[in-house]
Amino acid sequence: MGRSRTYEWDDPATSAAAVGAASGMDFLREIQAGRLPAPPIAATLDFTLDEVAEGRAVFSIVPGEEHYNPIGSVHGGVYATLLDSAAGCAVQSTLPPGVGYTSLDLNVKFLRRITSDTGPVRAIGTVVNRGRTTALAEAKLVDADDRLLAHATSSCLLFPVTPPAA
Repeated sequence: MGRSRTYEWDDPATSAAAVGAASGMDFLREIQAGRLPAPPIAATLDFTLDEVAEGRAVFSIVPGEEHYNPIGSVHGGVYATLLDSAAGCAVQSTLPPGVGYTSLDLNVKFLRRITSDTGPVRAIGTVVNRGRTTALAEAKLVDADDRLLAHATSSCLLFPVTPPAA
């Protein structure tokens, strides 16, 4: 018998239109509070933004079979998505109004296997350096006992964003 999973998401254009209108920190706090929709990838993988502070973002997920690759463990793309989200949002939390970002690269190191038996995991992103046009962040993926499962570094491009007209 097959397994199934159903999920819903809100229109991503709503959040995208708000980028640059406020600081990156305020933008992320609006998503965290549910006043702006979370990105559809959060619904697809079922992860949440748990914490946001200046230069820091934390996401969590409870790994399940729906995250598996063909060899019976969580797919590396799930690791990468969580680490990219944590690193990128850590950068975003430092941005003033009118500035956006995009990931330029992501270098991931996989250290431990994750399965549905692993339990909740967290991706913790922190900013290492932020300049005028680029930023460097790192992220680590840990289990409930703070064992390191994977880590990553990410370079981000910073650019001006024109907020929507009021």
